[in-house]
Amino acid sequence: MNRRDRRVATARGKAAVSGAPAEIAGLLANASRAHHEGRSAQAETFCKQILSRAPTHTAALNMLGLVHQAAGRHRLAIRMFAKAIAVDDLDAACHFNIAASHQFMGQRADATEHYRQAIALGLSGQNAEEFLTQSPVITECVRLALEDSRSLVKKETLFSVRDIAAVANDIFLRCALQLTIIRGAPLELFLTQIRAALLRLSHGAYLASAKVDDEVIEMFCAVAQQCFITEYVFAQSEREMQQAGDLRKALLQKLSAGNDISPLLLAAVGAYFPLHSLAGAKLLLDGQWPQCAIDLMRQQIREPLHEAEERSAIAALTAVDDATSKQVMEQYEENPYPRWTVNPHAVLAGEMKRHAVAAEDASRPRQEILIAGCGTGRHAFDVALETPDARILAIDISRASLAYAQRKTHEEGLANIEYAQADILKLAAIGRSFDRIESVGVLHHLADPKAGWRILLSLLKPHGVMRIGLYSEIARRSVVEARRIIAERGYLATADHIRELRQLLIHNRDEPRWQKLITTVDFHNMSGCRDMLFNVMEHRFTIPDIEAFLNEQNLSFLGFDLDAKIIEKFQQQFPGAAAPTNLDYWNTFETANPQTFRHMYVFSVCKNQYGYARPPVP
Repeated sequence: MNRRDRRVATARGKAAVSGAPAEIAGLLANASRAHHEGRSAQAETFCKQILSRAPTHTAALNMLGLVHQAAGRHRLAIRMFAKAIAVDDLDAACHFNIAASHQFMGQRADATEHYRQAIALGLSGQNAEEFLTQSPVITECVRLALEDSRSLVKKETLFSVRDIAAVANDIFLRCALQLTIIRGAPLELFLTQIRAALLRLSHGAYLASAKVDDEVIEMFCAVAQQCFITEYVFAQSEREMQQAGDLRKALLQKLSAGNDISPLLLAAVGAYFPLHSLAGAKLLLDGQWPQCAIDLMRQQIREPLHEAEERSAIAALTAVDDATSKQVMEQYEENPYPRWTVNPHAVLAGEMKRHAVAAEDASRPRQEILIAGCGTGRHAFDVALETPDARILAIDISRASLAYAQRKTHEEGLANIEYAQADILKLAAIGRSFDRIESVGVLHHLADPKAGWRILLSLLKPHGVMRIGLYSEIARRSVVEARRIIAERGYLATADHIRELRQLLIHNRDEPRWQKLITTVDFHNMSGCRDMLFNVMEHRFTIPDIEAFLNEQNLSFLGFDLDAKIIEKFQQQFPGAAAPTNLDYWNTFETANPQTFRHMYVFSVCKNQYGYARPPVP
């Protein structure tokens, strides 16, 4: 039975009990309450009552698994979670829970597989950090790292060999390091210290030819993958760089001589230097390696080599000769943005959208979509999954970013995206028009954002919809303050200066102006931090600015993209059907709630001409 068949079976199972949904919901609520209050027998009874009515009820199967898990009955727990996954293999909670029982049973490969799937599925809307900090081992290590960060005298060796072994045994941590950027100053301090401890262990083991446990090697490979994902944004001492440099020289010598290279040496170097930057790095791919080293080299050697090959195949639609455009291009050539690994939306939606493609009416005209400023492709990726029958042109100024996007698209097998290099300021010359244009987080990096916006409008069909994202002046006060410090201290957009500024903000993390800034994903990777704080060009807008432009261009405002809770709060303050499109109301609301558009204003507009009715927002 494939996924589609299972979803049909699930829907049929739900339909079979549709006559008593309230009863099922009540029993599940009782089971959950009993479980959390430690009344395991009652929780089990409630779950079995649900399953007698609905044998494929995923939530009840999962809850019964949790009851067995809490009682130490891990084999029974695994059986229940497996049944739930057989019904719905896109349930992140079930994958996480079965992984925990597999880990308890010592079934490391199974635990790894399910933890990775849970992370790829988005952890049911939670962040990896929330799960990491539930571990007593990690919590204690974080406490030690925080304590050391506040001390005037830093300890050279913060974690013992026993600490390292305990951390290395955390399979979820290892999977999270491989697949997602870990956020938050406390966890970063912990990871910085554990990397240093692993480096010292590796350096000593290399000099003494000592054996290191496989779990420790696997953890160091995962740490090296996290360092690559974050583009080596962690602080690094002179002692570390000296030891890492020694190991790098040793690796190069062995590579040149054709000698055996240990996975530990590979991980130690990869945690401080990207492996693809080594002379002859491609030769490493020919060796016999454990899986952790294979994963590390896929990320740090195979994928960068693939991107290098992709660059030459990317078409250039326009020249890039505007002075500001060239500066922006150089920035994103050095630091393609955003860095992303897994896309939960793609995992959840990909197969359903592919089925939708097969069901499309071939006689219907295909929608033409332009993504103006696609970066590394995550935005284009999402649009392609949402509209699988559309033809998408995704352009960006940076070939490095486009090569990253092209690789990710090929990996997923998406065929409806065409990537090309182009400057928005010259797009009027391509002679095409579009039903939908998206330019989110791009126009504010042009020398004249409104000029670029007008050019995009000239490419929009009369009934088309445009989605725009612009920085908010009010919401970016902390960013403006950080940019002021950068200017005062003469920081440049170099890796060392970005690290130095980050450490300054982390040291002062308790100040209200920095608290939200240092919890963002962008703060925790080099390209994101450069994009956010060191960008060569940044404009910010207010809602009156946006309204004035819409009036000038005779555009209708269709609404902001916001979290449902914010929309609900707004509607409570401004009830009425027309309120969500009233920009005066939104200006009042943002003034009172300055973090409303923390990331940026994201909104849709359409042309208001010839008496056309507003089209629906896609």
